[in-house]
Amino acid sequence: MANGKLENVPPFLEALRGLAPLIAEWRAAFDRDRRLPDVVFEALADAGLFRLWLPRSLGGPELSPLEFMHVVEAASALDGSVGWLVGNGGGMSRVGGYLPAAIVRDWFATPRTFVVSATGAVGSAERVDGGYRVTGRWPFGSGAPHGTHFMALATVGSDPAPDQPRLCVYFDAEQVTRHDTWHVSGLRGTGSSDFEVRDAFVPAERVHTFLGHTPTEPGLLYRMPPLSVFAWTVSVVPLGIAQGAIDAFVSLAENKTRLGAAGVLRDSELVQATVGRAETQHRATRALLVETMNELMDATDVGGERLVRARARLRTAAAHAAETALHIVHMLAAEAGSAAIFESGALERTVRDVQAAAKHVAMNPMSYSIGGRMLLGLDPGTTRF
Repeated sequence: MANGKLENVPPFLEALRGLAPLIAEWRAAFDRDRRLPDVVFEALADAGLFRLWLPRSLGGPELSPLEFMHVVEAASALDGSVGWLVGNGGGMSRVGGYLPAAIVRDWFATPRTFVVSATGAVGSAERVDGGYRVTGRWPFGSGAPHGTHFMALATVGSDPAPDQPRLCVYFDAEQVTRHDTWHVSGLRGTGSSDFEVRDAFVPAERVHTFLGHTPTEPGLLYRMPPLSVFAWTVSVVPLGIAQGAIDAFVSLAENKTRLGAAGVLRDSELVQATVGRAETQHRATRALLVETMNELMDATDVGGERLVRARARLRTAAAHAAETALHIVHMLAAEAGSAAIFESGALERTVRDVQAAAKHVAMNPMSYSIGGRMLLGLDPGTTRF
């Protein structure tokens, strides 16, 4: 399929390989400061990793969803926090398909633009001349310490009822107050703190509906269902973290011995089987994610029942990917023994990071019930998928 071409991926993978020593050098600061050091963030930004979905017409690479997956997985294998921010920041560059071109060109004139997004709460908006006055506080603002712009959901008035249409509103960093709430175990380097605005004016051209908005760009990426695209930006991270765990375990097994056993870890048939099982589960689960994304792309312009089923299957595949990634990482950590509990080792970090990533609502196990309801001839039970 044309959608499956990956010709735009190699430059980004090469950039990540080149950044690996810098990430390793500064990794201890990720946990200590609960954010990426500026030198790491700026290097990622200068490599174009926060503009992966910027439209070609506006100077971006406009990666396909599968190209995006390859890049985010590679970043996540290096470090979970790095992958999470590449997924979030690179994913939010798709605002180039929703906002007026003049605004987007101005924002992305520098590669260090980073649009923070949060959909875990709903603020209130009041219509005024020329735009809206918005008040609210939103959690999980990944990359907030480096945010140049912030997107959040709001409804007109103070009633956040489910049937109220959501608006995407975009703030400048100067309008936002960040709250130091990101005291967590995993993905500590993402700096995913709360942010708040009070009576902030947002021009009308920086506001659009969350669902049902007509894109400003013709590309398939911008026509796809927003909730599905949003889920994709983070659901590709856990398998990348799991790949990092496999890589770390293989390296460890070359030299680590186990008390009372002959040879190093890799000489054990049990360890060999564990690694073989981990790789097989990883590849099979990844193949399901790719299959469901291909179907979503094909179904987008068909619409109807086919698109509804494609959306539901993508979410169940995302939940399955998170569960599989958790299983792979924990299985390898168990084989590694005490080596998996030291902060100086990569496995300890993958355990914490994959547990945090899998908690995201995009990978909620409740997605299985949506798919099950539809197979049983029932309605999905929710539109939030």
